[in-house]
Amino acid sequence: MKLTLDWLQNYVDISGVTPLELADHLTMLGLEVDAVTPLYEELSPLKTGLVVAAERHPDADKLTVCQVQIGDTTHQIVCGAPNVRKDLNVVVALPGTVLPGDMKIGKSKIRGVESFGMICSERELGLSTAHDGIMELPAEAGHGQAFIRAMGLADTFVEVDLTPNRPDCASVIGVAREVAGVLKKEITLPVSGAEIKTTSNEFSVEIESSDLCPRYSARLIKNVKIGPSPWWLRKRLLSVGMRPISNIVDITNFVMMEYGQPLHAFDFDTLAGRKIVVRAPRENEMNFTTLDGSKRQLDGEMMMICDGEKPIAVAGIMGGQNSEVSDTTTNILLESACFNPVSIRKTARKLNLASEASYRMERGVDPNGTINALNRAVELICELGGGYAPDDGVDNYGGKKEPLTLTLRVERTKSLLGIDLTVLEIAALLQSIGIRCIIKDQDTLLVSPPSFRVDIEREADLIEEVARLYGYNRIPTSLPKVDLSYPEQDKRRLRRLAIADRLTSIGFTEAINYSFVSDKHSEMMDLTESDDRFKTVRLLNPLSEEQSVLRTMLLPGLLENVRRNINFQKTDVKLFEIGKVFKPQGENTQPLETTRFTGAMSGTRYGESAPLYFKPEPVDIFDVKGAVEFICR
Repeated sequence: MKLTLDWLQNYVDISGVTPLELADHLTMLGLEVDAVTPLYEELSPLKTGLVVAAERHPDADKLTVCQVQIGDTTHQIVCGAPNVRKDLNVVVALPGTVLPGDMKIGKSKIRGVESFGMICSERELGLSTAHDGIMELPAEAGHGQAFIRAMGLADTFVEVDLTPNRPDCASVIGVAREVAGVLKKEITLPVSGAEIKTTSNEFSVEIESSDLCPRYSARLIKNVKIGPSPWWLRKRLLSVGMRPISNIVDITNFVMMEYGQPLHAFDFDTLAGRKIVVRAPRENEMNFTTLDGSKRQLDGEMMMICDGEKPIAVAGIMGGQNSEVSDTTTNILLESACFNPVSIRKTARKLNLASEASYRMERGVDPNGTINALNRAVELICELGGGYAPDDGVDNYGGKKEPLTLTLRVERTKSLLGIDLTVLEIAALLQSIGIRCIIKDQDTLLVSPPSFRVDIEREADLIEEVARLYGYNRIPTSLPKVDLSYPEQDKRRLRRLAIADRLTSIGFTEAINYSFVSDKHSEMMDLTESDDRFKTVRLLNPLSEEQSVLRTMLLPGLLENVRRNINFQKTDVKLFEIGKVFKPQGENTQPLETTRFTGAMSGTRYGESAPLYFKPEPVDIFDVKGAVEFICR
């Protein structure tokens, strides 16, 4: 999201806040600031001048020798622009100035006449592609002033990298709302609470699926005059990298950046049947030419804006050439709609077509904000395009949803954030960014998130908002409280470790066997059916017959370990295992798990590490008794 501080100032008072301080505020609010840079700094050497004399060049019909006053001095400059004339205020680059594109201006002689500088066009300044003449400044620009200050270009550019869950900040007003909340200032909106009270009978709107298009609003503006935009509007668009085109297109782009609501203007006289239909393309409509002149291949899942006969725009992404506003357009149908974000995203990817409109639409726009943006644009078109707009229009809101109401507990908020806030303080923080709150009692708030905050769905989201607005940097740092008492499960774990440590210290090795065993283990241990260990828990999907049941004792597995060691000529073996055994509890009940300890010894008493001159003696019951006594000390 791109904006400037001067533009932001129109909606919230940020006087006294430096650009870096503002960037810090936005960062702490969770809006990552990518850039904070002075705007048009490369144009700072340029001066405003007044052409006090303009005479034809003695040796060239298309050149004019101008005397340009800049402050108290007058400079002779040879100019080839057709629109240069006496008493014209212009932009002057004096010798030594470097223009965008590394064009260095110096003193020169043109057809025998000396020229001390250059009178600049908008293209030479990097402001537009227009090169049909020099830039004409208003008389208020005077002469001898810094050009960027005289024309209001001395500004600071800010670029914010938005996360997908914050589409409400894809507008200058959205960012202003956040800034107003943290600065405790009021926000001023050009249009708010607007609605269309009367339905127009001059055109109609049909929507095939309210899931794909929850709301479509439109108004008709008549007798519009297409022409260039005034400087203030062009300046706003240039400051955020958008190219001015005409007053109508520029207004739709301006309002989109202002409100975050994409708009589109159709030439009303080109619409068949004087109607708008939101639908998928038909089989014979799969080829469509967009405003950029590219032919697009459509499919049946894409959403199109159509008139009574044909598609006229790719919904939420780009208009078509067959309905674009041209220099001869006099009547305009202005669209302000809300489309399904998933559908827009899929269509944009399939067509490989990204635009400022699709950027906002695929993240989700506020369905309750379409009329505000629409009426704002209508006001500007009537003001700058000389048109007339009837009070009526069409507002098809078939996908309206009930507002969400959430419960926010004060104690829960305090517990999660670790700060002591009252119910009034929490309500004030949330209300500062347009979230409505009703105090139910001293521990409960009933909260209604605004429709533009699609990311707020549960209590945890509200607590996050409280933390953002309170200030993450103000939340005190505290170490987690740890209970030093050992719960029963920790005591068992420590007891197990103690047994294992003692046994390993006297030469035992711990064995770890699978809990899955063969059902023949019961026979091997000569168990009778009356023994609880005879009954096993059978697996529904065993890996093999050797692992078909859950073990009821540890001894068979440990004896198998001893046997394997003896087979590998390792006869002196001391093993133990601490593990779980399983006892069936019924068909629909989980088996009972119990931790057991088992040990096994074979071979000689001292094994390979017997002291010198010690006689090898086989292990016996007294060795087992000694190990048990050592554990129990």
